[in-house]
Amino acid sequence: MKINIKRLNDKFHMEASNEEGNTLQMDSAPDIGGEGKGMRPRQMLLAALGGCSAIDVLLILRKQKQDILDFNVEVDDESEKVQDYSLFRDITLHFKIKGSIDYDKVERAVKLSIEKYCSVSKTLEPTAKINYKITLN
Repeated sequence: MKINIKRLNDKFHMEASNEEGNTLQMDSAPDIGGEGKGMRPRQMLLAALGGCSAIDVLLILRKQKQDILDFNVEVDDESEKVQDYSLFRDITLHFKIKGSIDYDKVERAVKLSIEKYCSVSKTLEPTAKINYKITLN
Protein backbone atom coordinates (compact mmCIF):
# COMPACT_ATOMS: atom_id res chain seq x y z
CA MET A 1 0.00 0.00 0.00
CA LYS A 2 1.29 3.44 -0.91
CA ILE A 3 -0.21 6.86 -0.16
CA ASN A 4 1.11 10.16 -1.55
CA ILE A 5 0.51 13.46 0.29
CA LYS A 6 0.74 16.67 -1.77
CA ARG A 7 0.58 20.18 -0.30
CA LEU A 8 -1.97 22.29 -2.22
CA ASN A 9 -1.37 25.80 -0.83
CA ASP A 10 1.03 27.77 1.34
CA LYS A 11 -0.76 26.67 4.53
CA PHE A 12 -1.86 23.14 5.53
CA HIS A 13 -4.30 22.15 2.78
CA MET A 14 -3.15 18.79 1.37
CA GLU A 15 -4.41 16.06 -0.87
CA ALA A 16 -3.78 12.37 -0.25
CA SER A 17 -3.91 9.97 -3.17
CA ASN A 18 -3.65 6.20 -3.37
CA GLU A 19 -2.25 3.95 -6.09
CA GLU A 20 -5.66 3.80 -7.81
CA GLY A 21 -5.81 7.60 -8.09
CA ASN A 22 -8.49 8.14 -5.44
CA THR A 23 -8.03 11.34 -3.46
CA LEU A 24 -9.14 13.04 -0.26
CA GLN A 25 -8.53 16.47 1.18
CA MET A 26 -6.85 17.21 4.52
CA ASP A 27 -6.30 20.43 6.44
CA SER A 28 -5.49 21.53 9.96
CA ALA A 29 -7.63 23.35 12.49
CA PRO A 30 -8.14 27.08 11.92
CA ASP A 31 -6.61 27.89 15.33
CA ILE A 32 -3.20 26.75 14.03
CA GLY A 33 -3.52 28.23 10.55
CA GLY A 34 -5.70 25.76 8.69
CA GLU A 35 -8.61 26.80 6.50
CA GLY A 36 -11.06 23.94 7.03
CA LYS A 37 -10.67 22.72 3.43
CA GLY A 38 -10.48 19.07 4.40
CA MET A 39 -10.71 16.61 7.22
CA ARG A 40 -8.09 16.72 9.94
CA PRO A 41 -5.88 13.61 10.20
CA ARG A 42 -7.39 12.50 13.54
CA GLN A 43 -10.88 12.85 12.04
CA MET A 44 -9.73 10.68 9.15
CA LEU A 45 -8.60 8.00 11.58
CA LEU A 46 -12.09 7.90 13.13
CA ALA A 47 -13.62 7.87 9.64
CA ALA A 48 -11.33 4.96 8.73
CA LEU A 49 -12.53 3.04 11.79
CA GLY A 50 -16.17 3.68 10.91
CA GLY A 51 -15.64 2.78 7.26
CA CYS A 52 -13.66 -0.36 8.02
CA SER A 53 -16.28 -1.65 10.43
CA ALA A 54 -19.14 -0.62 8.12
CA ILE A 55 -17.67 -2.69 5.27
CA ASP A 56 -17.32 -5.71 7.56
CA VAL A 57 -20.87 -5.41 8.91
CA LEU A 58 -22.38 -4.91 5.44
CA LEU A 59 -20.48 -7.91 4.06
CA ILE A 60 -21.62 -10.14 6.91
CA LEU A 61 -25.26 -9.01 6.70
CA ARG A 62 -25.26 -9.39 2.91
CA LYS A 63 -24.05 -13.00 3.26
CA GLN A 64 -26.93 -13.57 5.71
CA LYS A 65 -29.37 -12.17 3.13
CA GLN A 66 -30.51 -9.32 5.38
CA ASP A 67 -32.50 -6.60 3.56
CA ILE A 68 -30.72 -3.30 4.32
CA LEU A 69 -32.59 -0.16 3.26
CA ASP A 70 -30.46 2.46 5.02
CA PHE A 71 -27.10 2.23 6.80
CA ASN A 72 -25.18 4.89 8.76
CA VAL A 73 -22.38 4.82 11.31
CA GLU A 74 -21.64 7.71 13.67
CA VAL A 75 -18.23 7.66 15.35
CA ASP A 76 -17.61 9.64 18.53
CA ASP A 77 -14.58 9.75 20.77
CA GLU A 78 -13.15 10.94 24.04
CA SER A 79 -9.45 11.74 23.86
CA GLU A 80 -6.80 12.20 26.48
CA LYS A 81 -4.02 14.77 26.20
CA VAL A 82 -0.64 13.09 26.75
CA GLN A 83 2.37 15.43 26.68
CA ASP A 84 2.11 17.24 23.31
CA TYR A 85 -0.35 14.89 21.61
CA SER A 86 -3.74 13.30 22.20
CA LEU A 87 -4.74 9.64 22.30
CA PHE A 88 -8.15 8.21 21.57
CA ARG A 89 -9.29 6.57 24.81
CA ASP A 90 -13.00 5.82 24.37
CA ILE A 91 -14.55 5.46 20.90
CA THR A 92 -18.19 4.66 20.22
CA LEU A 93 -19.51 3.42 16.90
CA HIS A 94 -23.26 3.97 16.58
CA PHE A 95 -24.73 1.81 13.82
CA LYS A 96 -28.08 3.12 12.53
CA ILE A 97 -29.69 0.58 10.23
CA LYS A 98 -33.11 0.30 8.59
CA GLY A 99 -34.60 -2.69 6.82
CA SER A 100 -35.88 -6.20 7.36
CA ILE A 101 -33.02 -7.19 9.60
CA ASP A 102 -32.63 -9.49 12.59
CA TYR A 103 -31.14 -7.54 15.54
CA ASP A 104 -29.12 -10.53 16.77
CA LYS A 105 -27.48 -10.85 13.34
CA VAL A 106 -26.55 -7.17 13.35
CA GLU A 107 -25.09 -7.39 16.84
CA ARG A 108 -23.06 -10.47 15.92
CA ALA A 109 -21.78 -8.78 12.76
CA VAL A 110 -20.74 -5.67 14.72
CA LYS A 111 -18.95 -7.73 17.37
CA LEU A 112 -17.13 -9.78 14.73
CA SER A 113 -16.01 -6.62 12.99
CA ILE A 114 -14.72 -4.84 16.09
CA GLU A 115 -13.21 -7.88 17.80
CA LYS A 116 -11.87 -9.84 14.82
CA TYR A 117 -11.95 -8.40 11.29
CA CYS A 118 -11.49 -4.61 11.28
CA SER A 119 -7.77 -3.81 10.97
CA VAL A 120 -8.31 -0.20 12.03
CA SER A 121 -10.07 -1.35 15.20
CA LYS A 122 -7.19 -3.68 15.99
CA THR A 123 -4.71 -0.84 15.37
CA LEU A 124 -6.51 1.46 17.84
CA GLU A 125 -7.21 -1.28 20.39
CA PRO A 126 -3.97 -0.88 22.42
CA THR A 127 -4.89 2.66 23.51
CA ALA A 128 -8.66 2.97 23.01
CA LYS A 129 -11.71 1.13 24.24
CA ILE A 130 -14.04 0.65 21.27
CA ASN A 131 -17.75 0.49 22.11
CA TYR A 132 -20.81 0.19 19.92
CA LYS A 133 -24.51 1.02 19.89
CA ILE A 134 -27.10 -0.26 17.45
CA THR A 135 -30.31 1.47 16.43
CA LEU A 136 -32.44 -0.74 14.23
CA ASN A 137 -35.35 0.81 12.34
